[in-house]
Amino acid sequence: MPQTTLYDRTGASIGSVELPDELFAAPVNAAVLHQVVTAQLAGRHLGTHDTKTRGEVRGGGRKPYRQKGTGRARQGSRRAPHFAGGGVVFGPHPRSYEQRLPRRMKRLALRGALTSKFGDDAIRVIDAFALEAIRTKDFVGILDALEAAGRVLVVAPARDEKLELSARNLPRVEVILADSLNVVDLLKADVVLIEQPALARMEEVYA
Repeated sequence: MPQTTLYDRTGASIGSVELPDELFAAPVNAAVLHQVVTAQLAGRHLGTHDTKTRGEVRGGGRKPYRQKGTGRARQGSRRAPHFAGGGVVFGPHPRSYEQRLPRRMKRLALRGALTSKFGDDAIRVIDAFALEAIRTKDFVGILDALEAAGRVLVVAPARDEKLELSARNLPRVEVILADSLNVVDLLKADVVLIEQPALARMEEVYA
């Protein structure tokens, strides 16, 4: 069973903690990771883009000019696609970009992402943040003590208003619940900072 150092909020080592094999010693399948990341990013597309066809563009009820005698090609409407201001041919319309994947594939990718981060020495476990008030300065001090630089993903066991609001103004820090992990946020993070109680919740949900 893999182990890592357990830190307190001052950055001091207070022991070690065992990590579940199912989450931190799992096989890393690059193809599955790529497929799950692609599906997750595709699901973030709103799909609300829309263009008007010639039947939806305003106007065009009268022939632009008479059928014969002008020397030009016959035209039936100014809203035809080849006129400026006309309809759009084969333009985008509202649709869903969602890609459905099996749950087992998502779980496999998530375990692979956690294992990859553990192999890169990007996992930090803290016993508790224990913030006394909503103060970003105090939270930044904890991150500095833990040498958590770059993009930081904080994994909390449950909703913590003090933690969430203290981290809200930090653009490179994201707080996520232990039962809401996703592959994109894990792979994007330089450091994954886990509160010790969150490990049990992660094992319960994903192992």
